[in-house]
Amino acid sequence: IQDPGNLGTIIRIADWFGIRHILCSKTTVDVYNSKTVQSTMGALARVEVHYVDLPQILGVFKDSNFPIYGTFLDGNSIYNAKLLNCGVIVMGNEGQGISTECERSVTHRLYIPPYPADNPGSESLNVAIATAITCSEFRRE
Repeated sequence: IQDPGNLGTIIRIADWFGIRHILCSKTTVDVYNSKTVQSTMGALARVEVHYVDLPQILGVFKDSNFPIYGTFLDGNSIYNAKLLNCGVIVMGNEGQGISTECERSVTHRLYIPPYPADNPGSESLNVAIATAITCSEFRRE
């Protein structure tokens, strides 16, 4: 994640949905950037953010048969997917999406379809909005 406001909003979303740990790539914006901290609206006190070698950690999860969900424009509709109550959700960079290295570990490719399905509107969602929709679907299940 490059934008500090997006990271702060994602931390706030995690807090809302009871997610207590976020793993960030080493190239993610600094969690203590003033805009990030402000955007969390206090959620940073309840959600731990860890900067890790993300492809390596995802590989460990994959080797342990832990489900790894990723959001893609060519994935399966999140509304029809079987979502387990545990796993890792990978969200992509604002401009690049999920890196090729991280994509190799994804076991479930998800897509948030527009409405109506043939809507010629925006080509993608903001990463924080996509995170909120994804987390909501996991909690709904």
